[in-house]
Amino acid sequence: MITLKTDEQLKDIINNDKAILLFSAEWCPDCRVIEPFLPELEEEFSEWTFVYVDRDQFIHICAENDIFGIPSFLAYNNGEEVGRFVSKDAKSREEIEQFIKNVEV
Repeated sequence: MITLKTDEQLKDIINNDKAILLFSAEWCPDCRVIEPFLPELEEEFSEWTFVYVDRDQFIHICAENDIFGIPSFLAYNNGEEVGRFVSKDAKSREEIEQFIKNVEV
């Protein structure tokens, strides 16, 4: 998983790749719960570039995308948002897998 460093990096990734953004934070307990299986999801859905977006470091990106709860996911293909799984609720592996499978590209 790529850890987002700059706004420019994000623009490059979402405009040139099929990307899934994970909005998270170190202090978020629900985010820690999903961490152990994220590498397996990355392997299963290898056609996607997975990007970790630190909610505290990139709060402006969260605000621009109406991300008010974490963990949350946005999917992009060639610069267009093609899916969102956004809420303050905890998310299971099955829910995340279903979200990725349902994204139309």
